[in-house]
This record gives sequence, C-alpha cells and structure tokens, in this order.
Amino acid sequence: MRIAVLGAGSLGTIVGAYLAAGGMDVELIDAYKAHVDTLNQIGAKVVGTTEFQAKVKAIIPEHKSGKYDLVLLLTKQLYNDSVLKELLPFLRDDSVVCSLQNGIPEKNVASIVGEERVIAGSVEFGATFIEPGVSSLTTEYTQFKKYAFQIGKLNGEVTERIQRIKSVLDLVGGTHISDNLVGTKWSKLLINNAFSGLSAALNGAYGDILDNEISIVCAVHIADETIKIGHSNGVKFAKMGGFDIESLELRRENDIPERVQTFRVVMEPSRLLKASMLQDLEKKRKTEIDYINGVVPKMAEGTGISTPFNDLVVAHVKSAEESQTVPDFDTNLKAFKELLNIQ
Repeated sequence: MRIAVLGAGSLGTIVGAYLAAGGMDVELIDAYKAHVDTLNQIGAKVVGTTEFQAKVKAIIPEHKSGKYDLVLLLTKQLYNDSVLKELLPFLRDDSVVCSLQNGIPEKNVASIVGEERVIAGSVEFGATFIEPGVSSLTTEYTQFKKYAFQIGKLNGEVTERIQRIKSVLDLVGGTHISDNLVGTKWSKLLINNAFSGLSAALNGAYGDILDNEISIVCAVHIADETIKIGHSNGVKFAKMGGFDIESLELRRENDIPERVQTFRVVMEPSRLLKASMLQDLEKKRKTEIDYINGVVPKMAEGTGISTPFNDLVVAHVKSAEESQTVPDFDTNLKAFKELLNIQ
C-alpha cells in the first residue's frame, strides 16, 4: 500500500514517523521546503510526552508522482479546493482519501474526489510544530496509544477497507472504527471549539484554559452551544475516548460547576496542547476559525438558538488575523467575563 500524508505539519510529522517506522511505504508531503529537506536529511523527530525518531521520505507538493492507495488528509481546510484538485491525477479509482482535518469538511472533500473515495476520521491527540523536522506530542503517551483516531464511513457501514485502514493507523496509535462518523466529527468539533478556539482567542495552552475560572466556564458554554446546535441538526454526538460528550450539555444553570470539573478531568491529558490556530496567529497566517467555531453560528441560523460564546471566539480570532497580532490573555478575557455578567 502506497500512502501519502498530505500536510506534514505537527500532526502529519508524527503520523508519518510512526508509519515509516512500521514499515509502510509512505511519503510526507508539505509545502514548507526547509521542513521537507530536514525530514529527508535527519528524519522525523517526535518530542514532548515521548522521544522517537524515524527515517522518512518527504516531498513538496510539486514532486508528487505515481498513484497513492491511501491519502491521509491533514492540510488546513482553507486550501482544500486547490489541494484536492491537484491530488486527483495521483488517485486510482479505488484510492481512499481519509480526511483527518478539523471541522466537518467531508461533503466538500467528497464533492472533489468522489464520495466513494472518502473515509472520514477524527484525530484525538495533540501536537505542536517545534522546528523543521521536529514535532512535539502534547497528549500523554499512554492516552495517545489508546485513543489516537476514530475513522468510519459517513453512512456508518463497517467495510473491509475500513478495517485495512484501521490496521495502518494502529501503527501510529489506538484507532477505533465509528458507526456514527458524523457524531464523531461533531464531538471533535466540540472539543476544538471549546479549547482550540479559546486557545487562539486568548493566547494560551489548553492548561491555561483549564486553570482559569473564567475561561473554563466559557469552555462549558461553548460546548453547550455546540451540542444544542448539533442536536437541532439531527446530530447524535459520539463518545470520545470512552467519554459521553452529550453529558456536557447544560440543562440548568447549576450544572456548570459539575461540567467544569468534568472538563478538568477529561482534558487534563491535553493540557500542554497549544491550538494550531494560535500557532497560525503567531506566524501571521489566516486561521481555520470559520471551519471550527464559525460552524456553530452558521448552522444556528434559523434555529432561534443563540451562540454568543462561539461568536465572541470568532470575533477575537478574526480581529487578531486582521491586525496580524497575537491576543493578550488578560485583555481578551475581560470580554468573556462581561459575557458571563461577572463584575
């Protein structure tokens, strides 16, 4: 099986390293030439909650050749149209494109490469790009090896092809097949909204969000908004790492302390993670905020459900994009405090 990791950034570097070490025929494809050169010269190095290094083959997108049997899609959704159209000549009729992107991009991916080729997935570990050739695993190693991915077909069918892809991804970390992939993607969206969104909007790691009494309550409200909008669109949220995501919904105001405590337990293994959107802001790049927190207010249109916490995250991140600055935690926290009506 010939595999491409399309988008060999923080996550893709780790995925490619473990697949190569597992004996797979894999190419890491990335536009950052210095990164590609380093990967070829000294290999892919994983640091953080583990130490690991593997020899890999890396190329820039212009050097793609032949046909790929499996493409692990890890580019940002911002570039999907161009990236996927360029990929088409390198796919067979029975090739698989496994979307491991944030958000819910599968319909768009399928519209370009064909629905029969698409398998959706959810990445359940975090990573931070350190420097060319080096990526930091920010999820506890034991958690990573137990829950790294969920994959599945959008119709819930479990096929032999799904089983083959699971066996490939198991070389990286624990991979679970979901018969509710839409629910899986929404569950991952919820975590991204609550923590990646706030990480970017406030400028902090997940641990900073967990430790601050204002931001953690805001994370609870962001999760609640996401659940309510998902339910209004017929979504049944899937469990993540064995945890019932739907249990985070607020049914009454005094549920908040319990939800705060739940988040602090569930998200503790990811406290070192810094959102890729924050890393984008640091590099003065456009973020995926419209495809993450921005999904909730867009899908809330016509439902009568308000989404003020997701709206505020989007506003702060877009402001930082426009000014090409990184948010200040204490300054932006004031707006969230006002939203909570805390004096």
